[in-house]
Amino acid sequence: MTRKQRRLTLIAAAGTVLAVSAGLVLNAASSRITLFKTPTEIAEGLAGQGDQRLRIGGLVKDGSVLRGEGATVRFAVTDTVNDVPVTYVGLLPDLFREGQGVVAEGRLGPDGVFTADNVLAKHDENYMPKEVVDSLKAQGVWEGDGAGAMKSN
Repeated sequence: MTRKQRRLTLIAAAGTVLAVSAGLVLNAASSRITLFKTPTEIAEGLAGQGDQRLRIGGLVKDGSVLRGEGATVRFAVTDTVNDVPVTYVGLLPDLFREGQGVVAEGRLGPDGVFTADNVLAKHDENYMPKEVVDSLKAQGVWEGDGAGAMKSN
């Protein structure tokens, strides 16, 4: 084998190792990605069901919070156009209440009910997650003055 052939073989082997490792990293990362969707995107069928992890955001719909047996809570997340029913088992954040911004992480079932395994509420009177703000601005219902600010009720 000539010197040129050895060099090409080494470059090809290194390229193969690099491609395989990049593929493994991308495969592992894709299983951990959580996509953000609005209730309208979910209603339009733009969200995956089953094993696809989602993060939905909007406002907790007024009159929708129902506390069941144990730590089960049912509520609806709305973007004022569409609603998504959510079921959550666990303790809700202290700032969770109707009419306030919320982000829920979990999976969308085939029945259209979102089963959350994590619920995040805004942490003070002037902050709402950027994705929720963008969604509310797109719907034309945002009343805030900054990128993350919202007028208090």
